[in-house]
Amino acid sequence: MNFDLQELSGTFSTFDITVSLALSFVLSAIIGWVYRYTHKNVSYSQSYVQTLVMVGMIISLIMLVVGSNIARAFALVGALSVVRFRNAIKETRDVGFIFLVMAIGMTTGTRFYLLAIAATVAICLVLLIMNKFNWFKLDVQRQVVKVQVPPEQEYAALVEDVLIKHCTEFELVSTEAVRSGALNEMYFTAQMKKGIKPAELISALSAVNAGQRVTVLTGYDQTDI
Repeated sequence: MNFDLQELSGTFSTFDITVSLALSFVLSAIIGWVYRYTHKNVSYSQSYVQTLVMVGMIISLIMLVVGSNIARAFALVGALSVVRFRNAIKETRDVGFIFLVMAIGMTTGTRFYLLAIAATVAICLVLLIMNKFNWFKLDVQRQVVKVQVPPEQEYAALVEDVLIKHCTEFELVSTEAVRSGALNEMYFTAQMKKGIKPAELISALSAVNAGQRVTVLTGYDQTDI
């Protein structure tokens, strides 16, 4: 049985509602599976992927409600502006997936079904290709070096001399006083020279920092003394 729902914005049938919501669900789920397959870090969240599917369907429903009614669109923007989100996005690519499911929801909600399908296939294919061939990977491993030194200026100069000898490049990120000003703690990002091990860098720094603490972070591993 098919009947029309007449609104100020126009007419849409139960077929439109069913197809829009079903297609937005299927396409958003496909995007969710692509996100899951291409995710490489430890911050994967099942609830985030489920939210992607839900957002796609909700945007599709919103577009059906708004239709071509400009006044209703402005009213909807005002209503949604009171919503505040406190959760921080852990990765930049997560924002891209949110925009993707929103775009798919908009296209299905405005009944551009072929465009929604084509866009999902094309963009997901690009994501899979980039993941497969590891595009734009930068094979440069940088370390975080944390050194505690006495507050005298000559110790900072000695630390920099050691870094010049053992690293191809380095940059001072921050310096802060610790132990009530008895020590300065210096943070560097550095790229060690080929063949130099973290233990060698630690040994060289320990020889010039009056026996204070030295820490070298390499990826997920931490070497400390």
